Amino acid sequence: MRILSNPNRKHAARGYALASVLILSAVAIVVLAGTMRRSDVTASLNQRNNQFVACANAAEAATEKVIARMRGDYLNGGDVSVDNGLASYAATVPTSSEDSYWDNFTFSDAQGGTGKTYVGVLSNRTYAPLDSQYYGLSGWRTVYRIVSNAQEKNGAPGVVGAVQQDVEMDSIPVFQFAIFYNGLLEFTWAAPFTVRGRTHANGNIFTGSTANLKFLDLVTATGIVQKMAWDGYTVKQMNGSITYTGHPGYSTNVPTLSLPIGATNTADAVREIINPPPAGESVDSSIGEARYYNKAGMLLLVSNSTVTAVIKSSADDSVPVTITCTNLATVNQTFPFLSLTNTFTDQRESKTILATQIYMDSLGTWLGTNVYTDPDSPTTKHPASNPMNVLYVSDNRTTTTTQLSAVRLMNGTNLPSSPGVGGTPTGFTVATPNPLYVQGNYNCPPGYENSTNTSHSVPASLISDALTILSSNWQDSKSSGSLGSRGAANTTVNAAIITGIVYSGGSDGSSPFSGGVMNLPRLLEDWGNGSVKLTLNTSIVNLFNSVRATAPFQNPGLYYYAPTRDFNFDLNFKDATKLPPGTPTLGVILRAGWGTPPPNNTTYAGR
Repeated sequence: MRILSNPNRKHAARGYALASVLILSAVAIVVLAGTMRRSDVTASLNQRNNQFVACANAAEAATEKVIARMRGDYLNGGDVSVDNGLASYAATVPTSSEDSYWDNFTFSDAQGGTGKTYVGVLSNRTYAPLDSQYYGLSGWRTVYRIVSNAQEKNGAPGVVGAVQQDVEMDSIPVFQFAIFYNGLLEFTWAAPFTVRGRTHANGNIFTGSTANLKFLDLVTATGIVQKMAWDGYTVKQMNGSITYTGHPGYSTNVPTLSLPIGATNTADAVREIINPPPAGESVDSSIGEARYYNKAGMLLLVSNSTVTAVIKSSADDSVPVTITCTNLATVNQTFPFLSLTNTFTDQRESKTILATQIYMDSLGTWLGTNVYTDPDSPTTKHPASNPMNVLYVSDNRTTTTTQLSAVRLMNGTNLPSSPGVGGTPTGFTVATPNPLYVQGNYNCPPGYENSTNTSHSVPASLISDALTILSSNWQDSKSSGSLGSRGAANTTVNAAIITGIVYSGGSDGSSPFSGGVMNLPRLLEDWGNGSVKLTLNTSIVNLFNSVRATAPFQNPGLYYYAPTRDFNFDLNFKDATKLPPGTPTLGVILRAGWGTPPPNNTTYAGR
């Protein structure tokens, strides 16, 4: 039987197919639209993100430009130069004259100031323990905050990159270090030695001996720290132990620590701190402030015909009191602490020493009765703001090729010292561009010889071209005789030291050899090859080469036999109130914090 189909069913099927196509097409359109919208949003987000990154990088560039300026000013003139530059730093931003790229951005100081960078003091100058690789040291710290906001001129509105950097300016007293060298530091072929404080070299540190070497605190160097074949000795011969007990034991490739003297810290540049200033140099210049000549409360200037004492004891220190003696035969009548007639032989230099000889006990008496009273006004006392605690001595007498003018300190068991903050003695510093000789115990009252106890000493330092220590047994009359006739006695010197050396030369340090840190204090006597003790409670600092006493180090037996060296870091120097007068400071800039604050914010606490 034949069955006929329903024609309406075909029309219905076609209708369903059309509806499905329309629905699927609509879905596809919606999906496509969503995809395109998502792509547009993603592209917009990527564009805004890229714009934000570019703005943040520009803001960081602005902060880095300020930091670079601060670093230069700090090393040129210390904290004062940075403080004086705050206003100019605020106007520091990257400019199109440096690179046309920076013309794409508008910079602001997060406080509404366009074309500016925010620079403020976050923490005022305080003496505090330091962090990072300088932990264990203290210094005067000032923390600055630098903030920059940057926005693209033709970018999407509202996209601002903000960067905040906190930097600390640290001024570290150089006598915070047990040993500080401005170049190569050599422990090569040293006697047994224990270093009881921080050690740093703006260069390499070479070690190695048959004797043991022990560091009780961190050792840092801008170069390497290692054994080195040196002065004719091979590494294989250096079988003594080297122990580092700091945490870490040592660190290499650390930043250079520089004096803020307005010049690179070469030996010649740094030596200027002991030289008199040239005519016309400002006392307020960076190098002017660093000179011991300008730090001194009293200048003692010796020439062929006169001795002049310039005493900054008037109410106005710019108008000093000047006392001049024009008869050298009677100089001790004007200056009872002074003698110019003593001579002796320095067998290392092979020269006769013409000594400006200062008796420290008599100087203390003279200062107390003459200097603290203004000669022009007997009722005017020396102002407490300028205590007489730095003596600068310069012997400029003409010498022959076989002579050397120098300064010698005698009778120095007790030093002149005026009261400072809280009654703490300010101590006494002697500085000279000449070679310096110290005879007998120095800054060491009776009963404290051969001891690390410096509780009865005052803060003291010895600053010179070269330093030679003579024991209390020294006799000028025997100075040119055999070594056996120059037997030394136990001697204690309690003073920080800044002095020059004759640097090692040649590829292996043997032409000549400096003698290493153990021989920085020169000796001219028979110290019994260890049977006689030389005690130094000190901070040993070498910043420059010696240019007046230029004879190189030679091994024991020629002009001296070595003592038992008891060299100790004086822990008093970790206290700011017990630093020697005129102590130089080393500059370093550390990053204290970095963040991306919200725009227009200078108090962001996050990191």
